[in-house]
Amino acid sequence: MTTQSAASAARATVYGYPRQGQNRELKKAIEGYWKGTVSADALRQTAAELRRANWQQLAADGIDEVPTGDFSYYDHVLDTTVMLGAIPDRYRVAVEADPLGGYFAMARGTQEVAPLEMTKWFDTNYHYLVPELGPDTLFTADTTKQVSELQEAVALGLNARPVLVGPVTYLLLAKRAPGVPDSFEPLSLLDKLLTTYGEVLADLRAAGAEWVQLDEPALVQDRTADELDAAARAYAVLGGLTDRPKLLVASYFDRLGEALPVLAKAPVEGLAIDFTGPAATNLDALASVAGLRHKRLVAGVVNGRNIWINDLSRSLSTLATLMGLAGQVDVSSSCSLLHVPLDVAAEKDIDPEVLAWLAFARQKTAEIVTLARGITEGTEAIAAELTANRAALEARAGSALTNNPQVRARVAAVTEADSRRSVAYPERAAAQRARLGLPLLPTTTVGSFPQTTELRTARANLRTGRIDRTQYDERIEAEIREVLAFQEKAGLDVLVHGEPERNDMVQYFAEQLDGYVATQHGWVQSYGTRYVRPPVLAGDISRPEAMTVRWTQYAQSQTDKPVKGMLTGPVTMLAWSFVRDDQPRSETACQVALALRDEVNDLEAGGASVIQVDEPALRETLPLRKADRAAYLAWGTEVFRLTTSGVRADTQIHTHMCYVEFGDILSALDEMDADVASLEAARSHMQVAHELGDAGYPREVGPGVYDIHSPRVPGTPEIVSLLQKGLDAIPAERLWVNPDCGLKTRGWPEVRDSLQHLVDAAHEVRGTLPPHEVRGTLPS
Repeated sequence: MTTQSAASAARATVYGYPRQGQNRELKKAIEGYWKGTVSADALRQTAAELRRANWQQLAADGIDEVPTGDFSYYDHVLDTTVMLGAIPDRYRVAVEADPLGGYFAMARGTQEVAPLEMTKWFDTNYHYLVPELGPDTLFTADTTKQVSELQEAVALGLNARPVLVGPVTYLLLAKRAPGVPDSFEPLSLLDKLLTTYGEVLADLRAAGAEWVQLDEPALVQDRTADELDAAARAYAVLGGLTDRPKLLVASYFDRLGEALPVLAKAPVEGLAIDFTGPAATNLDALASVAGLRHKRLVAGVVNGRNIWINDLSRSLSTLATLMGLAGQVDVSSSCSLLHVPLDVAAEKDIDPEVLAWLAFARQKTAEIVTLARGITEGTEAIAAELTANRAALEARAGSALTNNPQVRARVAAVTEADSRRSVAYPERAAAQRARLGLPLLPTTTVGSFPQTTELRTARANLRTGRIDRTQYDERIEAEIREVLAFQEKAGLDVLVHGEPERNDMVQYFAEQLDGYVATQHGWVQSYGTRYVRPPVLAGDISRPEAMTVRWTQYAQSQTDKPVKGMLTGPVTMLAWSFVRDDQPRSETACQVALALRDEVNDLEAGGASVIQVDEPALRETLPLRKADRAAYLAWGTEVFRLTTSGVRADTQIHTHMCYVEFGDILSALDEMDADVASLEAARSHMQVAHELGDAGYPREVGPGVYDIHSPRVPGTPEIVSLLQKGLDAIPAERLWVNPDCGLKTRGWPEVRDSLQHLVDAAHEVRGTLPPHEVRGTLPS
């Protein structure tokens, strides 16, 4: 193959790296700081050690240019807010008194002050803190973090590149601060913001930065002409500065489309572009774009979001094409490696057959280095790596795990009737109301209750043989009885068993489904100190036996109130797993849906009158480009219905979604045909309730009134206020009262108080409504 000259040897780099440490040292240090058992200085020392270890590991593995500034105590968008001085007024005193404590107050809130809104980072399961801006927002540069981390890396003798959220993406992700008129658009602050970015760039140059990366993933979404003009103006201004480093503008997660020529023409020295998944079409688009001949192109050819080994030959072909289009081609991951675990070598229990197919952050780093060598020195320099890679890819394609004839035959036999309830919603709703006999504004929770140290210890003791299955089951039964007793005493109307037996809402099911593989150390940050271990969806999926029926039946035997059966939906099972990339996701989702359908039917047969199938990832997985959304939503809603449509009319199907922008999927929510939907609404002040009301959503809904991602306990008056806002949009006959999400990450004291306040608020508001024996008339 064609190689680059020695003078322009391809460099290996990454956009960012996992923050937590191999044993989640950062999580433990931060949570210790919150509890008062770890000092601020000790926390900073742990963070510095983790940064140093990451950089030195990257350099030792052959990375030529390490990223700085991507490390965060909580969230890199929140870090950007601090860097820009865009601190909302309600936190300013706290931040000025104690920058670290104030930082966490913005992320988590305090008893007196609510936290910033949190939502998903594009179509990933990472959550970011939404900037709050208004026409009076003042930007002031504070580069303490960015400069000090650059200096740390330079002091180690490393070639380092600071990574920042770009100005256009920052403003497009921002929302209006509370009380700001709807007419205000955050993008109107661009000119003021660019002045501050100029100061940041000057500080980084003075600190020794040759290059600075500005991440603009918002430009891979559909953008208006005004937004594209703003991007062109932003980089004309920044590119025209004299006191700045070289600029590398990065995009990822999808194709750039109409933003590509805007960036190609901009007076910046480099572009970093994703060439994986839906972004692979960027390759064809580049051929018709002028302006790259004198630019550096960082080619994201190694998928930074999934854990499958790279097809090295295919990536080399892509790189060979790119070498004819740009002045300098370097090799990278498609995005930050924040979205994958650290190291496959830590996994000791995965079948070696499957292990050979996997690449975590460190293995992806090795792939990047191999590809950089390949385009610099030629394929003969990496012949051994290519041979081993080809053998692993062929073994995966021919494996019995990825080709189960029984599963494939069942998918082929699915008909349209299988994904439709036999009775229309109004008739179902009447039957369900008669069966359940619930009051107006029925109260419930989303599913999980606190996962205590004792529960985690019991699971660990079962795994290691310290207790047997009978002892473990007795411990779980005792926890279920405690959870039920609390709910009955508090006065909740529809109960849950609390999910004490579950380690995670996806992993628990994955461990019981054939075709999934679980990791032991595959931790990935979801938000703050919340880390998850996404299972690996490696093969064709089937359910050997019932997964939840035993515990739901036990819970129902302990109470006369209805107990919800609780499952995770098929789209979320894919989205929060590392899903196979060797067949269409719609086909994989259908396999998962059929396995879950069996579980739903068994729950109903076991006596469950209410079954909740959570799909928090339906919006999260929505393609970033509108042109791709209809096809996705068609199969995404179909597999939900396939999961839930085998039950009787009087069995009530719930679903749950949280921390997303619901406006884009309101029609899909209707198409799912669930009887009740519980949705996040507390941090967004009941915005979703009004969106649903304006759209004429005809089914029952529970917009959340308790923000479970904050340790603060909402008072009864606060919840009453939220309920009244909900009633302004949703009739009382169709409004439920529930938290935003499950309670597993919270502690019992705050949960007890918060849920009691929730029930008290429902009773207070219920008392202002006309009396009904049951829940009133059906919607027309």
